[in-house]
Parts: sequence; structure tokens; C-alpha cells
Amino acid sequence: MARRARVSLAVAGGVAIAGLAGIGLWWRRHGEDHPYGPRWISDNVPRPGISRGRLVGLLALQPEETVLEVGPGYGYYSVTVARMLQPSGTLELLDVRRTLLDQSVARAAGQGLTNVSATLGDGRRLPYPDEHFDAAFLVATLGEIGDDGKAIAELARVLRPGGRLVVGETVFDPHRVRPWRLSELAVDAGLRPGPTVGRKSYVARYEKPR
Repeated sequence: MARRARVSLAVAGGVAIAGLAGIGLWWRRHGEDHPYGPRWISDNVPRPGISRGRLVGLLALQPEETVLEVGPGYGYYSVTVARMLQPSGTLELLDVRRTLLDQSVARAAGQGLTNVSATLGDGRRLPYPDEHFDAAFLVATLGEIGDDGKAIAELARVLRPGGRLVVGETVFDPHRVRPWRLSELAVDAGLRPGPTVGRKSYVARYEKPR
């Protein structure tokens, strides 16, 4: 029985991996026509490599801070971060689609959170002044923006001295930015490397010098 159970689990795992691979292949061919399209999938499955706890651990949030999330999807991380920023901190969401922003804000409001606001915008041209945020983060989003170098440079610009940028990438994302590439971009933008947790799926922190 134990052997049969192991075989069944192996088969189920293979089917799941094949399904994710199929989604990835479809996304490589059609993703440009549907930016952030499969968020309904990624926002409703566990993310062991990029868990909420791992993300907020690297963000090192303080209750009074102002934080930016680029590409929130349907708010998978937004609610947790907004809750940790209470009572006086705020979370600003930025995305290219109004429907996603509206649903993320509604998701937070449904949890009784009123410290979340949203702006429609492009990660390559952030509509914020210099040194505006204490921290910023984005998960499985950087490779979808279209110019990862400009995106990281813009995020560095809007961070205050001592601010933190946390980037999460999952191995199942066909637009995944590899750790070495992210490190190059961050250093070129004047950010200092911090800890990285994970390998294929990973979360990395960078800091703006004071």
C-alpha cells in the first residue's frame, strides 16, 4: 500500500509539473497579449518558495512606514503587508490594470484594512517623487514589466536612503529574472546587496545606502 501511495503521489506530482509547464509554454507564446493574465492561478496556490512570512521577514517592516508594491495581482501579499503597517503606515499599490488594483484594495478592505491606496501606472516610469518610500517590493512581476533595468532604477530612485527593495521570483514563472541578473541590475542602480533566501524560487533584499 505504501508503495502504491508513493507511485500515486509521483504521478500526481508529474501531472502538476506538466500542467505548470504547459501554462508556462502558453504564457511565453501569448503572455505579451495578456499582461498579468494568470494571476488567478498564482494567487490561489501555495508559494512555499516565496511565502508571506519569508517576504515580510526580508522587508523588516516598521508600523509607521510607507511601502510600495508593484504588481500586486489580487493582493496575495498586500493584505499581510498592510496589516503589519498598522496603525500609521501605508501601502501603495501600482499596477498596469485598474481591475487588479480595485480587487486588491477591495480584498484589503474586506479584512478591515484602510491603509491601502492604489495608482494606475507603469513600473518603468513610477509616478512618485524621489525618496518617497521606506520600502518597496514586487513578486513574480519584474520580468513582466518590459525593461527590468529601468524598473529597478526607478525603484531605487523612489526609495529613501536606508530603504529596502525586496524582489521575489518563482521558478514556475516563464518571465523569471535570475538572481545574478537581478544583482547586476540592483548594483548598477546604486543598491547594496542584502540577504537572498532560496535558489530557483527566491526572495532577495537590496538596500539604498544612507
